[in-house]
Amino acid sequence: MLEAVDISWIIEQKTILRNIDFHLLLGECVGLIGPNGSGKSSLLKILAFLETPTSGQLYFQGQSVPKSVPLPIRRRIAIVFQESLLLNLRVFDNVAIGLKIRGLSKGKIQERVDYWLEQFGVRHLTKHWARSLSGGEAQRVSLARAFALEPDVLFLDEPFSALDAPTKEGLRIDLAQVFKSTHTTTVLVSHDFKDIEHLTNRVLILLNGQVVAEGSAPELLRSPQKGEVERFLAYFAS
Repeated sequence: MLEAVDISWIIEQKTILRNIDFHLLLGECVGLIGPNGSGKSSLLKILAFLETPTSGQLYFQGQSVPKSVPLPIRRRIAIVFQESLLLNLRVFDNVAIGLKIRGLSKGKIQERVDYWLEQFGVRHLTKHWARSLSGGEAQRVSLARAFALEPDVLFLDEPFSALDAPTKEGLRIDLAQVFKSTHTTTVLVSHDFKDIEHLTNRVLILLNGQVVAEGSAPELLRSPQKGEVERFLAYFAS
């Protein structure tokens, strides 16, 4: 589905990512985790075509991706960030806007918007203005907006980090159920190992801009690790 080969990213002579290989299979959710400054969000931006790597090559659905990414490819992905980034519109219009841009009929837009707001438990907020929503409600609307696009690949960049613990837990449970029913191909960045454990099939640990370990969450916690990786995982295993 998505592959990165020998990706490096250097900004103002500072190496952000170094010689990273990455692959994402159809239907899996891959987690990127690491301490602050490890490069996990930077890698997501490269994979989501928001930034251009200094070297290396990206492949999408088996085809190499040029530096100037074509619009048809960009439209096959969706991104949800830490902040909801909703427009100053009603909830329905926020979820519908991408579908309108893609030229869907009014009937199809209504159907998809209603469906995804229902899946994330916020259909009752359809006519509410975005600025009136709580943080958890706003992030649920953001997720509904992304899923309504039916993307080939969904990117989630710290989607729960701005939420309080009870709100985060409820949204994590609901998102896990949506993943179970849709098998949406996803890249998830998080600093919370609970997100990784509950939502991902496979995990990459990044340290200093490099992938230093890979496996499922239980495998990484169970297997002996060395050096910085051991110290990083010890916090979650305790």
